[in-house]
Amino acid sequence: MKVHERFLNYVKFDTTSDEESFTTPSTPGQIELAKYLVEELKDIGLSNVELDEYGYVYATLPANINKQVPVVGFIAHMDTSPAVSGKNIKPRVIKFEGEDIILNEELDVILSSKDFPSLNNYIGEELIVTDGTTLLGADDKAGIAEIITALEYIIKNNIKHGTIKVAFTPDEEIGRGADKFDVAKFAADFAYTMDGGPIGELQYENFNAAGVKISIQGRSVHPGSAKGQMINAVLIATEIAQAFPKDEVPEKTGGYEGFYHLTGLTGSEEEATMSYIIRDFDKDNFERRKQKVLEIVESINKRYSQPIVEALIYDQYYNMKEKFTDAMYIIDLAKEAMEEIGVTPNIVPIRGGTDGARLSYMGLLTPNLFAGGHNFHGKYEYIPIKAMEKATELIVKIVEKVANM
Repeated sequence: MKVHERFLNYVKFDTTSDEESFTTPSTPGQIELAKYLVEELKDIGLSNVELDEYGYVYATLPANINKQVPVVGFIAHMDTSPAVSGKNIKPRVIKFEGEDIILNEELDVILSSKDFPSLNNYIGEELIVTDGTTLLGADDKAGIAEIITALEYIIKNNIKHGTIKVAFTPDEEIGRGADKFDVAKFAADFAYTMDGGPIGELQYENFNAAGVKISIQGRSVHPGSAKGQMINAVLIATEIAQAFPKDEVPEKTGGYEGFYHLTGLTGSEEEATMSYIIRDFDKDNFERRKQKVLEIVESINKRYSQPIVEALIYDQYYNMKEKFTDAMYIIDLAKEAMEEIGVTPNIVPIRGGTDGARLSYMGLLTPNLFAGGHNFHGKYEYIPIKAMEKATELIVKIVEKVANM
């Protein structure tokens, strides 16, 4: 089966994850896809195929060579982002000739190179796009399709290889993809997540990340007699928001620049809550950002002479770069493999996180490779078929290179 055909099968499953759920996986659709993948892995010839109680899929392709080489793993996640619906996805394949792509005429949803200049890189190529009402799911069902298609090719063509490990994880999009991952059972020496963006991406740096919950306790008093008595929690929330650096927000930063991001604000005069995420590549700057939150809270409480504001700060994941100090061969291996298949490596930091960031701190070094898609988490998401084919070819080439180590 061709890689894009496999991908089109997978997007039929609604695997939107749910951060309000306390189960693992967070939604039943992920289990349905996991069961389907288990059968597919068995059909193409993998061993020890398992769906565990938490919805993780594990499988092994035993070595077909006698010498000892590293065990390499490939990982992708099954869920799609809750930012936009992943239900009833209606993808279509188009030949892109540079014109605007009308995704949905009725809703006036248009995919245009004026808004998304990356499209200009794919003139004359086949793209898979949405119908303008849902996301596409290339993040990360493209990664799953690429891994399984590569394994099928390796088996059918008797490519020489060491032991290969495969895992498909739930709930990556809500930050829980590595929570129940069994590194010992996976038993790989190193791995790659197929969860990057455009063709050529190779990533081993990511944000240090923290979440912040700020609670504000106000005092509601009738506005007619509120002078000197009312404490308006919502106004204090806006004051807190204004206390952060104005330009250190996602929409004004890029590259290695960090940010504070207000993700939620609810409340009334009586009480209010704020949700932030903090991101920075540099560990010292990351700690300073967390301290900034505490300083703002302290200044508010000092002015009111009482603790009306509380902040809970919790670390989410860390920059995996420091884990590769003595293991750059893993990066070099992927870089050389790209060059050998005619892909120019684009080593860029991840302005976010992947399962690989967490796994690298759990003892499984796991950089991130391109899956090929663009505009993830939205209705303008698209993926070139050629990019998926190259990602599949890259997996095969990495396996071949590991077999010769």
